[in-house]
Order: sequence, then C-alpha cells, then structure tokens
Amino acid sequence: MRPPVLNPLFAAITSLPGVGPKLAVLYGRLLGREEPRVIDLLLHMPSGTIDRRARPKLNEVQPGQIVTVSVTVEDHRPAPPNRPRAPYRVVTSDETGLTLTLTFFHARADYLEKLLPVGEKRYVSGTAEFYDGMLQMVHPDRVVDEKGFADLPLVEPVYPLTEGLNLGNLRKAMDGALGRIPELPEWQDEAWVSRERLPPFAGALRSLHKPQDPRDIVPESLAWTRLAYDELLAGQLALAVMRAHMRRQAGRGTSSEGLLRAKVMKALPYTLTHSQQQAVNDIVNDLALPQRMLRLVQGDVGSGKTVVALIAAATVIEAGRQAALMAPTEILARQHYATIKPLAEAAGIHVAILTGRERGGERKAILDRLALGEIDIVVGTHALFQDEVLFHDLALAIVDEQHRFGVHQRLALTQKGESVDVLVLTATPIPRTLVLTFFGDMDISELREKPPGRLPIDTRTIALDRVGDVEDAIGRAISEGKRAYWVCPLVEESEKIDLAAAEARYEDLRRRFGSKVDLVHGKMKAAEKDAAMARFASGQSQLLIATTVIEVGVDVPEATIMVIEHAERFGLAQLHQLRGRVGRGSGKSTCLLLYKGPLGETAKARLAILRESEDGFRIAEEDLRLRGEGDLLGTRQSGLPGFSVARLETHGKYLGAARDDAKLILERDPQLQSERGAALRHLLYLFGKDEAIKLVRAG
Repeated sequence: MRPPVLNPLFAAITSLPGVGPKLAVLYGRLLGREEPRVIDLLLHMPSGTIDRRARPKLNEVQPGQIVTVSVTVEDHRPAPPNRPRAPYRVVTSDETGLTLTLTFFHARADYLEKLLPVGEKRYVSGTAEFYDGMLQMVHPDRVVDEKGFADLPLVEPVYPLTEGLNLGNLRKAMDGALGRIPELPEWQDEAWVSRERLPPFAGALRSLHKPQDPRDIVPESLAWTRLAYDELLAGQLALAVMRAHMRRQAGRGTSSEGLLRAKVMKALPYTLTHSQQQAVNDIVNDLALPQRMLRLVQGDVGSGKTVVALIAAATVIEAGRQAALMAPTEILARQHYATIKPLAEAAGIHVAILTGRERGGERKAILDRLALGEIDIVVGTHALFQDEVLFHDLALAIVDEQHRFGVHQRLALTQKGESVDVLVLTATPIPRTLVLTFFGDMDISELREKPPGRLPIDTRTIALDRVGDVEDAIGRAISEGKRAYWVCPLVEESEKIDLAAAEARYEDLRRRFGSKVDLVHGKMKAAEKDAAMARFASGQSQLLIATTVIEVGVDVPEATIMVIEHAERFGLAQLHQLRGRVGRGSGKSTCLLLYKGPLGETAKARLAILRESEDGFRIAEEDLRLRGEGDLLGTRQSGLPGFSVARLETHGKYLGAARDDAKLILERDPQLQSERGAALRHLLYLFGKDEAIKLVRAG
C-alpha cells in the first residue's frame, strides 16, 4: 500500500551502479539493515568534507588537514624485490622546492606509472602528515590531471565507512541514489517552511550529498535541520496515531473502594515513599476515567515500581477484573513474580506465572484458570500475547522495560480484553527530551526516592592493573560470608568475545575460590541460568561472574559488592543499572569500577559522575550531554530506536514543535485524508513509521 512514487527509493541497494551482492553485505553492516534500500543510503549523513577551494603550496600545508595540492611527479620508488610488503613511493614537488611523498601499499607499479607519469603535473587530494621528517600522503583520495581537476567537485563530502568499503564506492552509489529521488508532495506546513527558509526534502538531500560549501553539511545547516525535523515529525506523528488509536477505543472506568490496595500496602515491610504514593493516586484516578490510561512510571533502580504496579492491579482486581504484567526476559518475569507473590497472597490475590517454560498439563491448567477468571494477575514474557492465552476480563496491561517491545506486541496484549488500560514501567530514568521521543505524550509518573533504609553505595574507580588487590578483597568478603557480582566487559557487537571474557575470568576465580564461584551468561539455557541465580540467591555460591545479562531484574538483597571490569566500555546508564544490583538490602554496599588507562575525557567524566551521584535522572541527563542520544540507553541492548538524521543535542529543541504539530494534524485530519495528510503518509513510509498507517486504516 506504499505510494508508488516512493518505489525507486525502496528498491534494493543492489539496483545502484557498482553495488553487487558482496558490497550490499558491507552496506548492510554500515546502514544497520540486513537488506539495505536506496533510502537508507540517502539518509546516511556525511561526517565532513574535502574542501578543494583553497589550494595551498607545499610550504603552507598544515599536517593532519585534508588538502588539494598541485605537484610535479619527480620519481617512482617501488618496494625492493626482497621486501614485497614495503610501500611504493612516488616523490613529487612544487615551485616552493619542497617535496611531498605519495605512499601506496599493495599497489601495482604499472597502474601507478600510468596514473603519475614522471615530469607531469597532477592534482592530489588527501591528508598530508609528517613522517620521519618528510611530508607525505598515504593513498591520496584523488589523483587527477588538469582536465580531471576541472570536473572535480570543489567541496566533496566524506562519510562514516565500514571495513572493506571505500569512499569511491560510496560516492558512486550515492550519485546513483540522488538520481532516483522522485518529485514528492510537501508534507510540512508551507508557511513554516518558507519562514524558516528550509529547502524541500529532495533539495535538502542534494545539498547534503553535493555541498557547495563545507557549512552545508553541519547538523545546524538548513538542509540537515529540514531532514531532522522530518524525522522528528514522523516519529511524533506515529506515536500520536498510536495514542489516538488506543484512546478511540473508549475506556471502561474501573474504580473500587481501595480495600484490596490497603491489604497489599499493609503486607509491605515499609510505607510507600511520597512519589510511590503520588504515582498510585495518579493511576487510581486514571483507571476511574472513561478514557483509556496510557501512563509511564519511570523510576530508578530499586525505587519500587513493581509494588506500584501491584497496587494498581489491586484496584482492577477488586472490581472483579484481571491484570497482566509482561516483562522482556524470563529472568525479569520470575523476579517480578517473586516480588509480587507473597504480597498478593497476603491480600488474597491469585497470581500465576506464564513463560515459555510452563508446558503440558501445568500450562493448560494456568490457561484454563485464566479464562475462567480464577487467576487475578498473571506475570509473564511475550508468551502472554500468544493466541491461546485468553482472559476472563483483562482490565490492565502492565508492560515492563517497554522500549524492548514493539508497537505490535504491546497492541497484541491490549487486544486481549475490552478497553485495556496500559501502565508502562521503565527502570532506566530517561531525560525529558527522550521521554518525548520514545513515549510520545504519555502521562508520566516519576519515582524519585529510594525506599527507606537503603544506604548509599560506596563507588570507587580502580585501575585494572590492580586486579590482584580486588581479588584479595573479594576473598576477604567471601570469608566473611558476603556475596558479590563480577561483571565482565561488553565487547561491541560480539557476544562470543563477551562470553570468552566471562568464561576466562570465571576459570581464573574458580581456581582461587572453588565452588563459591558461579557463572551466568546470555547463551545459557533458561533453566541453567535460573539454577545459577538460585544458587547465588540462597548463598550456596557467593561470587557470580556474569555478562550484562544481569543488568535488569536480578534482585539478591544479600549481595553487597559489584565489580565491573572495563567500566570505561559501558555507557553511564548501563553502569548505573549494574550498580543498582547491589544496595538492595540493609548492608553497606560497594561498587568497584575497574578501568584500563589511559582514559579519554568522556570516559573520565562518565566515571566521575558515577562516583558523585546515585540519582539516575541526573545520570541520564549527563549521559545525554556526554554522548548524544544514539547510545544513551545502550540501543544495542534495549532495541531503542536511534535516529538516522536527527541529533538530539542539536535538534532536540524541535521535539516540542514536532509533537504539537503531530497533535494538531490528527485533530484536523485523523484519517490523514486531506492533501497534507496524504503527503504525510509519504513521510511515515520514508522514515519507517508505516506501522502508524496500518493503525490509521484500522481506525
């Protein structure tokens, strides 16, 4: 149902000149998509430019800069026959009398003799550096004669690349892609576009990939701003459509006297914090309204979100209805179940768990009781929205770590009942701008305080070469009966290496501490993982070596030490999540951040913030400031959408406008049927938000 005019942009990247199946694999890696399309390439932003407008003499060249110089070829110096790996060098000079050596590795002599004939003038472009006191250029980006130079663009973009892909390949493909851009209708408000002097979509792409001036490709440029706003509007419009879709299905107000809520609170070993009580009040008020609730509860590690969710569930259960709590992993689902079960039972609430592990007769019994209404609240993984799972009367869907679930999965759970209210929990405090980005205009409750009795965690940084001292300290702690986690480093994009690091550390510590040491990682079967966690929780093992699989949903109040190896490789939010695995009981806890020096400025700042603060909201804001949104919530772990074009540190100020614009568009044209509405459908497709179009059609 995609508008046919967009088909050239959604063609496979192999339809572009020079892109065969082998290169397509490399583009897939570069663009983060298994089968990349023309539009994915067009939205791959330049990272800099080569500016050939200024042509310095050799005596004016600044080392480290990309320059274009006019030189005469003096001499060819091939690699000696006995050293085939040595570089091939071509010596050139200009009228200042200085020389520039062009250095080529694995080069063919006949090709270079033809490219750079002795005595001829050539224009060479690339990065010039001093090496052994000589000015040299390794593998120039361009080597052309007078005629070739006349045809060269004076300002040319450079792009982030992946191994095996060179700039020449990418530019050729990009030229082909630019030729595919069709005439598209304007989806932005015409008056706004003209007031801000923004180019049309196609013009913006051409300006970025064929710049006239290096300033054309900075994120603040009009062309980049135009595309960033397009992307922000597409995201906000998709969220607004989803919200409108959920709101349109009229709610069923659910209220009760609060007797069951009171019983749950009475069973708690502590009183609710001020923000927990506020969140409960907000939810109870939302549930009583005839519109459907869409509320996000975000709280720090250990701020008591699960308890708030259970009290919310008690409200609908007292009214004779049911609740479901869906978690992204089995570990997390079982953790919630363990927290909820004793409180629920004390209040007379029937609770069950349903994951992939419940099979056969046990599973059938749970499903039957759920359909008959004998189970009040069910906790589970995505197993909950499978077809055979039927509820007697589902009133409240509680979704934990919501950004790990797609829109369809969330909708599938809410369609298990009539006018289901939605409560989303996230343990990653998210800066305000990102809340708007990922959750649209959900109502938000923040849990700012920790439950009473929690002591601050003593956080220290230790250089990795002192790992022996850390092992000694762990040994002393074990002999005192304490329990500790040891998290092994995250190796980008390689779970195999993560695993190898964890296994090597496990073998090393097991030799020293024997059966007191256990191991848990993502490649283990669920039952093995649970068994290892159970041994640690019971105190049978005291030192748990883990990969980042323990980042969420592991709750062992007796664990008081967290060691994070290669802490400099983790993002702030993730370090904060991991640290939150300790400090959950009444004992004093310590977090040791082992780092390999020397540290860069960002890593230094990151570890310093962690030492200073335990406030997840402050840490999240600092994380956004330090490294932009791309990585903020560990997008690889969380499946959070990053942006192709928008950079929140530059374009975040437009988020509010995009949200307001999306809201206004849907108020005036809920089915996107007007002229602008039809144009906006193009926008949703271009930025991969076509899920929203299905919802518009579904009404």
